[in-house]
Amino acid sequence: MFENVVRPEIRALKPYVPGRSIDEIREEYGLEHVVKMASNENPLGVSNLVKEALGRHADTVFRYPTGGNPRLVRALAEQWKTDPARIVVGNGSDEIIDMLVRMLAVAGRDNVVCFRPCFSLYPIQSLIQGVEIRRQPVNADFSFDFDKLLGLVDENTRLVFVTTPDNPSGFCPRPDDVKALAQRLPQNCLLVIDEAYMDFAPAENEREADWSLFKRGDLPDNACVIRTFSKSYGLAGLRIGVGILPCELASYYWRARLPFSVNILAEEAVLAALEDKAFRELTLKTVREGRELLQKGLADLSCTVLPSRANFLMFMPPKSLSADSLYKGLLERGIIVRALASYDLPEYIRVSIGNEEENRLFLQETAKILAGSAK
Repeated sequence: MFENVVRPEIRALKPYVPGRSIDEIREEYGLEHVVKMASNENPLGVSNLVKEALGRHADTVFRYPTGGNPRLVRALAEQWKTDPARIVVGNGSDEIIDMLVRMLAVAGRDNVVCFRPCFSLYPIQSLIQGVEIRRQPVNADFSFDFDKLLGLVDENTRLVFVTTPDNPSGFCPRPDDVKALAQRLPQNCLLVIDEAYMDFAPAENEREADWSLFKRGDLPDNACVIRTFSKSYGLAGLRIGVGILPCELASYYWRARLPFSVNILAEEAVLAALEDKAFRELTLKTVREGRELLQKGLADLSCTVLPSRANFLMFMPPKSLSADSLYKGLLERGIIVRALASYDLPEYIRVSIGNEEENRLFLQETAKILAGSAK
């Protein structure tokens, strides 16, 4: 009935494919215990301070949030030592990505540039707006060739997206290389540095400033940073994203954003999460240790494992078993990982770092499946 009036850009879209849910797998396979290691969520769950804050403020949800979330913006500015006029918040970083494309790129004229593979929202939101998307394949080792990326940029490029650490590989470019990219972009082009996984980049003896231009106070004027509270803070279900934008762009963002897109409970949860530094530090320690355990364990099983500075690993099973067969075998055993066919990487799997019990269960069941395939 409406097919002929839906915009052609929308008709051509392929739907976003999220990781399988625990309830889905329980029902499909008749399992009681299911472990989810697919969506890069916090392996420790939720901070107790956040739980308490949600309980305390539950009776305020009949009220609208304060426009512009000023308490949250001030708290983030203080936490990150930056000008509050630069900070924007959204219903997940997805909203900020969508808003930047809608604010800056004109359909039929402008283009957006990113790597391939990448977080699927960059091309999806560009295509929804009728904006050309240009994608540079990553190198064979999943590192970035910024010279080739720049080869796709012209005077009509309005946004260039770089994810660091990258999803799905976990590769993290050097900050000086990212800065050099920003300096070579044409006027009126914004470099969007997506740092959703930056919390996990530093090794035990490193700081975020070793990997993040923003954290070392060296963000170029034509660049912005996007961060999320879904990962190290454990608030994926409450949808909170943060952008550090040039002040002029931040002002336009607040004009154009849908009002009240960050709800009262989400705001209170972030304020509590910022206070619980012990929970976040334990999360980072758990991920570092789990990442090391899984890297070694998968390598011992003859899997090809990519180096990662994120809270996940991308790996290829040995030739005796396809990635799809391993993925399905793990599902049957109640372990959800991420198949990467939607990233055009059908030979790879991405596994999120879990808690110690989950990590050992994953390695144990993977070993059993691989042993069965070798017979």
